[in-house]
Amino acid sequence: MIVEFGASPSVALSRGADGVLRYGDLNPALTELLDLRVHAFGNREAVVEVGGDRLTYRELWHAASRIAGGLQQHGIGYGDRVAVALPAGIEWVKAFLGALLSGAVPVLVPAGLSAALTARVIADSSADFVLGGHLPDGTPYIDDGAGLDELALLCYTGATPKGVELTNENLLSAISSMIGALDLPGDGLRNLVLLPLAHASGCVDQLLPTFAVGGTVVLLRDPSQLPEALRTERIDTISATPRILATLLKAIGNSGGGDSVRRISKACHRSERAAATVPSVAVGLRRAFPAARQWSVWGATETSGIGLAVDDTELVEPASALGFAFGGTELALSGPHADQGDGELLCRGPNVSRRYWNDPDASVARFSGTWFHTGNAVRIDANGLVRCAISEQDRSANNSDQSVA
Repeated sequence: MIVEFGASPSVALSRGADGVLRYGDLNPALTELLDLRVHAFGNREAVVEVGGDRLTYRELWHAASRIAGGLQQHGIGYGDRVAVALPAGIEWVKAFLGALLSGAVPVLVPAGLSAALTARVIADSSADFVLGGHLPDGTPYIDDGAGLDELALLCYTGATPKGVELTNENLLSAISSMIGALDLPGDGLRNLVLLPLAHASGCVDQLLPTFAVGGTVVLLRDPSQLPEALRTERIDTISATPRILATLLKAIGNSGGGDSVRRISKACHRSERAAATVPSVAVGLRRAFPAARQWSVWGATETSGIGLAVDDTELVEPASALGFAFGGTELALSGPHADQGDGELLCRGPNVSRRYWNDPDASVARFSGTWFHTGNAVRIDANGLVRCAISEQDRSANNSDQSVA
């Protein structure tokens, strides 16, 4: 049995012929959105690496277009796959955008994979070029001819890597949803992104929305640089997982400097949900960042890393809460008790992938019509709040295909 839960579309959303809510005001492609922002915010800082380089939008776009030109000289063009296999930092951002501007499909190689798994991801994606180490350089080049329904990104899941196909519509919808959910300002947001850039959480849900509002992405080379970043970079947003935040609270100590932070976005893998609200972490965050509103965002790579969000300060029994659906995400439950609010969580929306790359069997198993089967056992309250319905022991034992979202 599948039971759907109602949604109240915003003005920007309407139902397509397939019943899925869709944004009606999207740019045709991600490259066009970014190109418009470069022209609007050319002299603003786009990305900063604390203790290292800092680039304006114009400088970043020029550097990325030269990488795109270099890729073109290597025969890379529209629809080819280009693997980005670099540590998080400015070079990663330039490489990612360079692959995008070349007309190719960037392949995000998750950080921290073993050499064998990295090789497996690159082979599975049939990558035509690997960006790692020295980046190609050539005459500036930009290919922005893609359409909304065309493949724009291959993002690999965490546990047992599977390539998730994300289209321009998926990415642009996720960007719009994040901007709306977190009410991101357009007057100079400075987002300290501590999430892995090679995951949907870091790239799709933080890097790209920050660029979409003309903000600055601030990156750390080392966690010990956090006190310096808070003092010197005018940080107003911090994006991390609960575990990373717990570690960084220790790095901050009593150094202060967190008064400028206005929002903390916590990306929660389902096994980390309880850690998001451990009393000592929650209290520590409030003490270190007294003016910050704390949001938890939950999703899967298959949903572009988004789907559920909640303001932790408004929760009762917060440890089990995953959040409320936001943006164009709609929910359903599958199972014998679905009509009673318990079952496997299903998601659909303009941000949801349509299939896995090069894995038809897994696609059939997890994608049913317009619905993605998350594999998560949940309960949905009468007010629409989704709560985790399995124990921490079961979570740890479950080998999920979901990555940090």
